[in-house]
Amino acid sequence: MIEAKNIQQLDLNLLKIFECLYREKNMSETAKVLYITPSAVSHAIKRLRSVLNDPLFERQGQLMLPTPACQRMAPELIDLLEKLRQVLQACGDFNLATTAQTFKIALHDAIEPIVLPKLQLALAKHAPNASFASVKLSREDMHKQLANHQIDMAIDVARPIKAPISHAVLSSDHFCVLMKKNHPLKNQPNIGNYLAAKHVAVSNRATGTVIEDIALLQLSFNRQVAIRCQNYFAAKEVIKDAPFLLTLPSMVASQLLDDTLIARPVPTTMPAIYQHLYWHQSTDKDDALVWLRGQVQHIFKR
Repeated sequence: MIEAKNIQQLDLNLLKIFECLYREKNMSETAKVLYITPSAVSHAIKRLRSVLNDPLFERQGQLMLPTPACQRMAPELIDLLEKLRQVLQACGDFNLATTAQTFKIALHDAIEPIVLPKLQLALAKHAPNASFASVKLSREDMHKQLANHQIDMAIDVARPIKAPISHAVLSSDHFCVLMKKNHPLKNQPNIGNYLAAKHVAVSNRATGTVIEDIALLQLSFNRQVAIRCQNYFAAKEVIKDAPFLLTLPSMVASQLLDDTLIARPVPTTMPAIYQHLYWHQSTDKDDALVWLRGQVQHIFKR
């Protein structure tokens, strides 16, 4: 049993660091998420060990693994912290007209031109003192970023999720093919010459399967990717001067089309692409974020 005088030494900052280390299981990653130094994380855990009279975490290589006592305590403690956040968020009336909140949204740069101008108009009209930050979408870290409140919501294609992450479908889209106007396949490619052509793929990774290849492989089709770009705007510049094909969602293609390019249907039936809105369940009753999610959903329904 922990003495009452020891419990009085606890503060929310210590518990926040504990919560983050329990999730990240790495001192450096915890420091990065919380924007503090690794030594600050180490010092906080040392204080907690003294107060709670337990090692809490034991190092195994680069990992900090919870002790049995930590495993028993952590889920309930983290749940209480979430409830405390909800209570504090509900404290005071939310006033859309006066709020100076900064909203943080993670999304792919390809849909920034679709979302950001319309969202800016909504803020200017309804929440003139508020601002927003577009954050680079990290599919590997999205769940952690939502849980740690580094981002308020994320927009991405359909992906497997589980509680405490919630989601809603924003839109359904289809693939099309962009090419230069004088491309040999300009009159409409068939599946044979489409697969035989050289393709440009967009991905932040040097290797690995991109979303359109996953769809093609489901149909037992395999194409030749000659170039990988980090974004669609670079891919556009590549295909303007080369006989390559760029397969992409039609919503993104509409942002890239100009008088040098043409769009054609993919010469096979590919599955639809669904954009989803993701958020953490702890913000379900946050009036500011409920309003913002509604604005984002309205943008995609237009």
